[in-house]
Amino acid sequence: MQKPPDFLIRNTLEPGDLGQVAALHGKVYSEEHDLGLGFEAYVMESLLEFYRAYNLKRDKVWVVESEGRLVGFILLMHRPANRAQLRYFILAKEFRGFGIGSRLIKEWMEFYHDRNYDAAYLYTTAGLDAAASLYERMGFRKISEMKSRDYGLPLLEQYYELVNHPKK
Repeated sequence: MQKPPDFLIRNTLEPGDLGQVAALHGKVYSEEHDLGLGFEAYVMESLLEFYRAYNLKRDKVWVVESEGRLVGFILLMHRPANRAQLRYFILAKEFRGFGIGSRLIKEWMEFYHDRNYDAAYLYTTAGLDAAASLYERMGFRKISEMKSRDYGLPLLEQYYELVNHPKK
């Protein structure tokens, strides 16, 4: 098995991170899914929404860096009704297949439980099979699908939920 590239994970936002997250999404989704600038602009707008609501006690980021470059990211964003949203889960292609994504999702779930959220959700698109498999292994269930052309191409948007079972 090939050795993973050197990387570190930090849980703080630093200047330049939000722009790099948007750029990484733009690059990956353009190269792998033919999505254009509209998708990157959507990511930029929603990152601004996150930043404006950022609460250190209720939200958390996981920034994956290698040689000073952002190569992966995920965040937990608090939402109304004690719910959490999983957003921006991404890894540069050369960092996939080494368990980094699994580690990020596991740490996300630990924070989710530590903060006693009642439920969580995420939006994604069909075709991201490795990510969907991770979500499902962590207990997320696909609730609905909707056809969309939001970014200029036909997509099948998917909505997943995670609901905690009441404690006995």
